[in-house]
Amino acid sequence: MDAGGKRRQFRRTGFDTARSARKELLLVQALLASADEDDPKDLQRISDMIMICVKERSALPDIESTSRLLRAGHSLTTRTTVSEWLDTWLKGKKTLRAAGAARYEADIRCHLRPRIGQIRLDRLRVDHLDAMFEEIAATNVEVIEQNYQRRQALEDLQSIRGRAARRTAHMAITAMPPFRRITGLATQHHIKATLRAALNTAIARQLITFNPAAHVELETAPRPKALVWTAARVAEWKRTGKKPSPVMVWTPDQAGAFLDYVSDHRLYALWHLYCFRGPRRGEGLGVRWMDFDRDTRALAVATQLVQLGWDVVEGEPKTASGIRLVALDLGTTDVLLRHEVQQQAERLRFGAGWVDTGRIFVEEDGTWLHPGKVSDLFARLVYDADLPPVRLHDLRHLAATLALLAGVDVRVVSEMLGHSNTSITRDIYQTVLDDLAREAAEAVVSLVPRRSPSARPTPLIT
Repeated sequence: MDAGGKRRQFRRTGFDTARSARKELLLVQALLASADEDDPKDLQRISDMIMICVKERSALPDIESTSRLLRAGHSLTTRTTVSEWLDTWLKGKKTLRAAGAARYEADIRCHLRPRIGQIRLDRLRVDHLDAMFEEIAATNVEVIEQNYQRRQALEDLQSIRGRAARRTAHMAITAMPPFRRITGLATQHHIKATLRAALNTAIARQLITFNPAAHVELETAPRPKALVWTAARVAEWKRTGKKPSPVMVWTPDQAGAFLDYVSDHRLYALWHLYCFRGPRRGEGLGVRWMDFDRDTRALAVATQLVQLGWDVVEGEPKTASGIRLVALDLGTTDVLLRHEVQQQAERLRFGAGWVDTGRIFVEEDGTWLHPGKVSDLFARLVYDADLPPVRLHDLRHLAATLALLAGVDVRVVSEMLGHSNTSITRDIYQTVLDDLAREAAEAVVSLVPRRSPSARPTPLIT
């Protein structure tokens, strides 16, 4: 019966044999029989689904999937696509932090929706995902080639003479695709993780029974090794302009040179805190005066400033273990107290124009410091100090290295950094400590005077 009580008839043509037609009829009967006898609405929903399949000339679903959707209370007639489900899933992530939500949204908007969004959720297979990542790899090759062509055109422009020729070259460059980033392995793994999480929720809600994202194989995304700016690496960087690793750590001497250079900077206390206690960028900018206990010399990390695009929002630390109490030494405590005096002077100078945010580190008018601007400021200060380049986040590695070199227990260092366990701390900093140990060994040998250069053993390994 339809909604108006009129009897329905199942009619379908196009079968190759009577046997296949009989098989289809038996499936219709089995589907109708799967409805709960005490609930006529179930029979109505199955009937509606069958008639839609007839109208669309699509295959009838199997009994198992129909029964599953029926029990879970899902629609039998709505054909949810991957894109529709991803939107539903993301809206349902109520406890997600702003940065995490932005990352999920970017994966969905830039990769998942345009590449597999049109596929029905219940028909998504591993080969669809293999094709998606192959397409991403092909796009990477295209981006690399286009970036090279644009870069080469800009270099050639320097040698072109004549206004007309330069105008023509400029027009050609303008018509080229802009510089773009490739979708690296780390990002590809995050795309896979986003889809896998979304599909796991779909399984939990009984929309599907199989998660194809759990069976896609990608190349391993190597974690960059943290390396120390040894004398040899500094010399090579000066010669070539290339960093040995994306993650570089200053030696204690280099850290001291930087702190000496910025000793009169109005944000010296911030640089000092980053160097010796290693908060994440947003955590350092998010600490408040109410988090600073002068009597016990401790600083609570309970909030952070997060950059989303160019906007800045307040949020909790990155992980649950990120909410922590950091012990402060006498020197750092004194630095923060002197910073407080400086801030009070700025507050008096601005008068009614001062914005009271309660933060320890702010602009001169009291407003939040922008994380992106702080990173840019740090890079300029490092350049002006004529030191090998490190990222602001690398000061976190420096703080851990200094603590471990001073003999602080790895568990204490792990808690200071807000790591979830000590194995993370050991994995990250073992290479750094090995480098510094070799440097120390060389320094010890160089202290022993020898009568002539020839008396020194010739190293077999350089």
